[in-house]
Amino acid sequence: MSWSCCLGTGIPGTDDGSPYAAPARATDLSDLPPAYITAMRFDPLRDEGIAYALALQAAGVSVELHLFPGTFHGSVGVPTAEVSRRELDEETAVLRRALRPRRET
Repeated sequence: MSWSCCLGTGIPGTDDGSPYAAPARATDLSDLPPAYITAMRFDPLRDEGIAYALALQAAGVSVELHLFPGTFHGSVGVPTAEVSRRELDEETAVLRRALRPRRET
């Protein structure tokens, strides 16, 4: 169901979708930049996110995977929950590090 909504295909599991929309379908992941991947404990896409992180790692890509316990797809929509605040703080820190200009030495 999720893939049909995202890719617009009626047959889940086929190769219809572009690897840009479904990166786990790409055949070569080795040239991708470092990745930060989060997965929610009760998310129908959790296992796919974990599998993608493992595939990146197997391809030699630096990857950081975080599985947030007790969470569900969209749980950051509950901003008062401690785990939601922790996730958002982590994501913000990762983005800051990634976007920080590198100094020439």
